Amino acid sequence: MTLTHLQITNAKARHSAYRITDGRGLYIVIQPSGSKIWRFNYRIEGRQKTLHLGLWPKVSISAARAERERVRELLAQGIDPAMVKRFGMHAAKIKIAPDNDFKTVAEEWLLKTEREGLSNVTLNKTRWLLDKAYPDLASLPIEVIRPTDALAVLKKVEATGHYETARRLRSVLSRVFRYAVATGRIERDVACDLRGAIVAPKTTNLAAITTAPEAAVLFRAIDSYSGYEITSYALKLSAHLFVRPGELRQAEWPEFDASDAIWVIPAEKMKMRRLHRVPLSRQVIDLLHRLHDLTGEGRYLFPCLGKPDLPMSENSVNQAIRRLG
Repeated sequence: MTLTHLQITNAKARHSAYRITDGRGLYIVIQPSGSKIWRFNYRIEGRQKTLHLGLWPKVSISAARAERERVRELLAQGIDPAMVKRFGMHAAKIKIAPDNDFKTVAEEWLLKTEREGLSNVTLNKTRWLLDKAYPDLASLPIEVIRPTDALAVLKKVEATGHYETARRLRSVLSRVFRYAVATGRIERDVACDLRGAIVAPKTTNLAAITTAPEAAVLFRAIDSYSGYEITSYALKLSAHLFVRPGELRQAEWPEFDASDAIWVIPAEKMKMRRLHRVPLSRQVIDLLHRLHDLTGEGRYLFPCLGKPDLPMSENSVNQAIRRLG
C-alpha cells in the first residue's frame, strides 16, 4: 500500500518512533519530536542496511520514490548506495578485495605486532583503542577512508574530554594505515594529516620526590612501616631495585642468584620483551635472606595474603605508601 500526502500529514508523534510503509523498501519514520524521515532498507553482500533519504516535506513523496528507484538501480549493479552517498560513485565502484576492509587490515597488523613480541598489556590497550574506531571504520574498504572519516572518529573521543585517548588513537590509526601502505593496499597514511587537528592533552606531572631531603623522609617512613611484613620488604626492595611495580610483585625465587648477586627477569615479564638483569647490592641480598625466611618455600617473593600461589595485589604497595602519608 502506497502512502498519500494526507496520511503523512495526519501521522502524529508518539512516545517512541514508529514507521509507516510506502512499499519496496521505502518508509517514513515518525519521531517523538514530530519530525518525519524518509528511509530505505536494502540488503547487499548479505548485510541489511538502511539509507536515509531526507526529511518530509522537504523531500516529497514523489522525490523519495524517485530516489528509491535510483537506489534500486545501483543495487542491481552490485553498488552499495551508502558508499555512493558517502564517498561518491568512483569509490563505490571500486571492487574491494575481501581482506581490504579496515578491521581486517587492523587485525592483521595487530597479529604482526604480537608476533614481534609486543607485551599483552600493550596489545590489550591497542585493541581497546581500535574498538573505539571499529563502529565507524570496521567495514569500510581501507582505500576509500578519507582524513575526514578518521577525524570524525577522533572527534567523538575528543568530545568526551579524553584528549590523551584521542591522541593515542590517532597514532594507532596511523600505524594501521602505514601497514596498509606497506602491504600495497593504499598509497598514503590519511591519519598523518590529522596531526594538530584535535585538542592536545595538557601534561599533568605526577607526584615525584626529586631531592635528597625528600627521599630521606620517604626512606625513614618505609623503615618505620608497621603494616604487613611482606609489604614492608616490597617497599624496601623497590627503593633499591628501581624496577616497575609489576615486575617486583611478580618476582619469583628461582630468578635470583645470590652468589652472583643478580636478578634475571625473564623476557616474557618485561614490557619490551627482552631479558633484563638487575644487579643486587649487599643491602638487597641481606633483605632477600630475611624475606626468604618468610616466603622462601613458595614461588613468589611477595605472595598474595591468603593465596600463596598468586603474587600480591598491584595496589598493595601503593596503599602502603598512602598509609605512610
